[in-house]
Amino acid sequence: MSDHLPEPSTQLSDPTELLLGYLDYYRSAIDAKLAGLPEAELRTSRLPSDWSALELLKHLGHMERRWLHWAFLGEPVPAPWGDRGHDRQSPDGRWQVGPDDTLAELLAALHAGGADTREVVTGTPLATPASPGGRFADDGSPLPTLGWILFHVLQEYARHAGHLDIVLELTDGRTGE
Repeated sequence: MSDHLPEPSTQLSDPTELLLGYLDYYRSAIDAKLAGLPEAELRTSRLPSDWSALELLKHLGHMERRWLHWAFLGEPVPAPWGDRGHDRQSPDGRWQVGPDDTLAELLAALHAGGADTREVVTGTPLATPASPGGRFADDGSPLPTLGWILFHVLQEYARHAGHLDIVLELTDGRTGE
């Protein structure tokens, strides 16, 4: 994509559209930040924590699917922690990409996930609780609402977009907003 969308309108008052608009905004920001990075920089870490830009991108796609399908809809998700390399069933594994994972494919998956999120959310009140049976046990514990889940996904995007700002500054001197 590499064209950065503007932030949602300051006149937007519908909370669902505001959350979805900001998710679209951050997906496009991440796309723009990664555009033009050489393959070696996409796969190499410049940080002591040792994650690469491609690993972070793959994480974002899996994270959004985990929260919308596995957590909110309660659907079984094969390899819910698929961004974790060999330990695809545990949240404790390290982010990993395979040699065949490409920037184009991971960005396409990120944007497809965004369209899927919009489809799941449209017409569903933000106060709707998550369905048990996926990420959450059916044990009577309070379940997060769709609004909480969307806000959580949004803060993940915003936080990781900031992480990419640091990587880009270390890589080629570009600074973020």
